[in-house]
Amino acid sequence: MGEKIQSYKDLIVWQKSINLVVEIYKLTNFFPREELYGLTNQMRRSSVSIPSNIAEGRGRGTAKDFIQFLRIALGSTNELETQIIIAKKLFPNINYNYSDIDGLILEITKMLKTMINKLNPN
Repeated sequence: MGEKIQSYKDLIVWQKSINLVVEIYKLTNFFPREELYGLTNQMRRSSVSIPSNIAEGRGRGTAKDFIQFLRIALGSTNELETQIIIAKKLFPNINYNYSDIDGLILEITKMLKTMINKLNPN
């Protein structure tokens, strides 16, 4: 039998989203300096929003609140995925392998959708 979730930190989706934040920071370090207040800032904020909303929702104490914050995290994941697509088009010559980020986004998206569906009684 699996261990009981004691904290948001025990959630695999939260752990993976923390890893995603780290990868986004690594990637955006390669972006041109003039993007610091543009795409770099947007991508970092979107990525940080994912684990932050998972943590906040888990801490609220009700399934309804948790679902709402999971939906916000899912929205941030979609926003980040869009920004990654833009970055790939704007900076095709950056020597960075996007496969880890793409994989994490896919995993996190699936996990969030599964959690929302399992928690949502409708």
